[in-house]
Amino acid sequence: MTQSKLEVLTPQNSQLIFIDHQPQMAFGVQSIDRQVLKNNTVGLAKAGKIFNIPTTITTVESESFSGYTYPELLDVFPDQKVLERTSMNSWDDQKVRDALAANGRKKVVVAGLWTEVCNTTFSLCAMLEGQYEIYMVSDASGGTSKEAHDQAMQRMIQAGVVPVTWQQVLLEWQRDWARRETYDAVMALVKEHSGAYGMGVDYAYTMVHKAPQRTRTAHEALAPIAAR
Repeated sequence: MTQSKLEVLTPQNSQLIFIDHQPQMAFGVQSIDRQVLKNNTVGLAKAGKIFNIPTTITTVESESFSGYTYPELLDVFPDQKVLERTSMNSWDDQKVRDALAANGRKKVVVAGLWTEVCNTTFSLCAMLEGQYEIYMVSDASGGTSKEAHDQAMQRMIQAGVVPVTWQQVLLEWQRDWARRETYDAVMALVKEHSGAYGMGVDYAYTMVHKAPQRTRTAHEALAPIAAR
């Protein structure tokens, strides 16, 4: 492992790419629950937005096969141009290579479909030809079977890809809870997308810190009546 891979991900040293988060691609995913996959993908996107991470969104054969990118993902970046391709390997498209180069950061956080095809070929080529470091977000990516996903992850890891999860990336970017400029947004994201962790945050805020409940309107609770 190179010394540069020992560096923690920061908002200043990394960029983000979403590859083919499209419905037809998601239909074939069997390695992870597809609603969980979407939740994690959108959570990662919102994390990138909070920390102003340069982000690329690329798609393959949208109108002829794959369909359009998740609307929830596109809405995180309303002004983002989507880079359409014909190749399964995003690295083959000059627009994608130019976008990555323009961002000027060698650590590339990757989430995409499918792990064993689009993610793997992009990662290997980006490392070999572009000298990028790849951080593969395993739980915001999916393969056509658990074995396909796992073996693709192993192949990439053996080649030097760093495996991560979306929440790991989020908290690595935050790093210190004293960073108040992003604290509230991170906590809001956690409560929306982080499952049990988010529930724990809600519990701590209301039960320990006596914050109001996180509801749009107040809800009255009727007192219990003891059993006879």
